[in-house]
Amino acid sequence: MPTDLPALILASHQRLLGRPLLPADIAPEHAAHWLQHDAPFCVLAHDGSADPRFIYANACAQACFGYPAAELIGLPSRLSAEAPNREERQQLLDQVSRQGFATGYRGLRIARDGRRFWIEDVTVWNLLDATGACHGQAATYRRWRDA
Repeated sequence: MPTDLPALILASHQRLLGRPLLPADIAPEHAAHWLQHDAPFCVLAHDGSADPRFIYANACAQACFGYPAAELIGLPSRLSAEAPNREERQQLLDQVSRQGFATGYRGLRIARDGRRFWIEDVTVWNLLDATGACHGQAATYRRWRDA
């Protein structure tokens, strides 16, 4: 796993989608901190294992799912969706694996306390390093609402 995960998230988003994830006024030396603590949108990432586990969740995503970082990091990402919705989620991830990214996704998710909520206008992309090696996938969304 890359040691500088925020940099990988940001660089792979820029490379695959052709646009930055962060606002232009965020200085590079502050990017990781801003993404983790100040971003007004959710960012999550999971590894590339057979049963992917969360490896990154910014403060906004932690609040959205109701998990502290210590519990969310390492959680199998499939558990973020209820069993009936996992097939749809897997189809999205398969599309991202083939095409590099997908945009406009909407899906039902489940929080730690059992609350169901919709994530909307989600962008998912592969975490590709400078050599092209894939380290998993990341997602971002700005809108969510209770189901």
